[in-house]
Amino acid sequence: MSDVARRGRPARARPGPPPRPRRLPLTAAGETTTEFLLLTATAAVLLVLGLVMTFSASFVHSAGESGDAFGIFQRQLLWCAIGLPPMVLAASVDYRLWRRMSGPALAVTLLAVALVLVPSIGHEVNGARRWLDLGPLRFQPTEVLKLTLPLYLAHVLDSRWARLRRGDIAALLSPAVPLIALAAGLVVLEPDLETALLVALIGGLVLYTAGLPGRLIAVGVAGGAALVAAGVAARGFRQGRLLAWLDPMAYPTTFGYQSLQGFMALGSGGWFGVGLGQGRGKWLFLPNPHTDFIFAIIGEELGLLGAMFVLALFAALAVGGLRTARRAPDPFGRLLATAITGWLVLQAGINIGSVVGLMPVTGVTLPLVSFGGSSLLFTLLGMGILLSIARAGRPVADDVGSDSEQQ
Repeated sequence: MSDVARRGRPARARPGPPPRPRRLPLTAAGETTTEFLLLTATAAVLLVLGLVMTFSASFVHSAGESGDAFGIFQRQLLWCAIGLPPMVLAASVDYRLWRRMSGPALAVTLLAVALVLVPSIGHEVNGARRWLDLGPLRFQPTEVLKLTLPLYLAHVLDSRWARLRRGDIAALLSPAVPLIALAAGLVVLEPDLETALLVALIGGLVLYTAGLPGRLIAVGVAGGAALVAAGVAARGFRQGRLLAWLDPMAYPTTFGYQSLQGFMALGSGGWFGVGLGQGRGKWLFLPNPHTDFIFAIIGEELGLLGAMFVLALFAALAVGGLRTARRAPDPFGRLLATAITGWLVLQAGINIGSVVGLMPVTGVTLPLVSFGGSSLLFTLLGMGILLSIARAGRPVADDVGSDSEQQ
C-alpha cells in the first residue's frame, strides 16, 4: 500500500476517559411546573380557609377567655405572617441546601423535645408537657420533629443510594430505625401517643420509599400495633377514648361528649350549612372547636359540600406531592417529597377521621386550617421545601444517585 493511501486512511479514534457525571447545581430551580402550581394553589386556599374558619370557630371562646373576640384569630394571623416568609424563601432556594443542616437540625430538635419533659422547663397544659415558653409565644418542638426527622433520614439514605439499590438492608435500617424509635419514644413521654404514632409513620414512609421489604413492613406494623395497645392500656384516659369511640352514647358526659357534639355539629349542617359564623357548636358546646374539631365547625357552617371541598383540597395536595416525588431529580428529593406529602395527608386523615368517628378522638390538628402557632409555622416551611422540589422536578432514570455517589 502506498504512502498516499496510508495517509488517506482515517485515523482510528482513541478511547478517551468516560464522561464525568453532570453535577446538579445548587441553585433555585426556575421552572413553574404543573405540580408547583397545584401545590401553591391548594396551600393558599387551605390557608385562607383556615384563617376564616379559625375566627368563626374561636370568637366565642376568645371573648370568654380574654374579652377580645379577635384574640385567637390575631395570634393565628401573626403566626401566618411569621411562617409565610420562610415558606417563600424555602420555595425559592434549592432544596438540597437543607442537607447541610439536616443533622444539626435533628439534634437540636431532639434536645428540645427532651427539654420539654423537664418540669422546670416544659410548660404543662391539662396534664401534658409539650410546650416551651418563648416570651409571648408558645412553641411545640414535636411539630419541628415532623420535618427534621424525614429531612435527615432522606439525607442519610440518599448518600447510601447505591448500597440500597443492591439490597443492603443494614444500610437502610441503621441509623434510621433507632432514630425513629428515639423520636417517637420522647413524644410518648409527653404524653402524646397520637403524635408519636404520626412521627413513626412519617419515618417509616421514608424507609418504605427507599425500598423497605414487605416482610419488614409487616414486622414493623405488628410491633407498632403492640406498642400502641400497651400505650392505651397504660393510661386511663386513652382507654376511655377507645371505649367512647366504640360507643360514644355510653359516655355522653365524659369521654364521648366531644364526639357526640361533633356529630351534632356535622349533622346540623346539611348539604349547604347553616351559614358562615352561624354555627351553634362553638357556643361552648363543642370542646376545642378551633383546634382539634375545626372540621366539625366547617361541616356545620359550610355543610357537606364545604366538608367535601376540604377533602378535595387534601386529595389535590396528595396528588401534587406524589407527582413531585415521582419527578424529583434525585433520591433525596424523592424521599423528602414523599415524607412531607405523607405527613400532611396522614395528619389530615387522622384529624378528620377522629371528627367523623372513624377513629378515636386525638389531639392532632388539621394542617394549614386548625389554630396552632408552631404547627402552622413548620407546616408552611415544609410546604416551601415541597414547592422547591416541585420547581426542580423533571423525569430521570431510576438508577441516578446522589451527587456524592456519582463523583
